[in-house]
Amino acid sequence: MLCQECQQKQATLHFTKIINGEKTEFHICETCAKEKGEYIPGSNSFSIHQLLSGLLDVEQSISPSSEGIIQPKKQLTCKNCGMTYQQFAEIGRFGCSKCYEEFNVKLDPIFKRIHSGNATHAGKIPKRKGKDLHIHKEIDHLKQEMQHYISKEEFEQAAEIRDKIRSLEKSLNSKEEE
Repeated sequence: MLCQECQQKQATLHFTKIINGEKTEFHICETCAKEKGEYIPGSNSFSIHQLLSGLLDVEQSISPSSEGIIQPKKQLTCKNCGMTYQQFAEIGRFGCSKCYEEFNVKLDPIFKRIHSGNATHAGKIPKRKGKDLHIHKEIDHLKQEMQHYISKEEFEQAAEIRDKIRSLEKSLNSKEEE
């Protein structure tokens, strides 16, 4: 397959980009890829800092005011170390532990993008070691649900959930005895 850009060399790189749900495929040679600034595996043309800067979606330093006059936008700055949010975006790491608190407003959307909509990292539990942990989490969830029904005075639903909890606890106890 020939390069889609120069139509001369053999396409050795095949990219698939998905932007806003729209899928685009590129088939280009290494020369055209370097000219376009695309990442080439095995080269040093891409760093983790560039990835973080893209995730951070750094805003411009000026914003229009309500009067139509362009004024400089107030930058977030850590009171402890003096690092600005702009510096953090470029470097890719914080200056001190207080930066987490100072930049918290801008970090939640980033964490949600990284963790598929969650603000905190949940991690994974190994299947072999974590079978009982899943049951414990289910029991905790059911206990919360049961308390919700009790507070709404829906005692029949609460009793059904109580029975589910008891059966799960029984299965846990039988596994522990084995």
